[in-house]
Amino acid sequence: MRLSTKGRYGARAILELALNYERGIISLHDIAQKQGISESYLERMMTALVAAGLVTSSRGKHGGFRLTKPPGEIRLSQVIQIVEGGVTPVPCVDDPELCDRVDICITRDIWERLKKAMLEILDSITLQDMVEMQKRKLSKLKTQMYYI
Repeated sequence: MRLSTKGRYGARAILELALNYERGIISLHDIAQKQGISESYLERMMTALVAAGLVTSSRGKHGGFRLTKPPGEIRLSQVIQIVEGGVTPVPCVDDPELCDRVDICITRDIWERLKKAMLEILDSITLQDMVEMQKRKLSKLKTQMYYI
């Protein structure tokens, strides 16, 4: 099972907002540049995050985006479900009426367990956790660098 580009880019974009939470509003251009995401693609994701209430936007010369809550109050599961539209590996997990084999299908039971495990992991990670992970990763890179 793979996350789509929406999920991967959505996580990176919201991480950028979390990294800059204290700074306030960050422009779409800055997010796109820092995370290597096309502005037009990013704009569509940000629209979904604004509509869901995780992000607020402002227009104008100094406009941009910011989180509506502190990074510690937003879970990665929320972001992924908004930009991906859910984490269900197969449609029948969310809608059993799609399949006439639901009562006898063992693979559906496995897909339900997979969805539950994915949501548990994604729900256990806040944006603040991601910020701290990012800082640790960057500090490791800096300590490993040497100059000749």
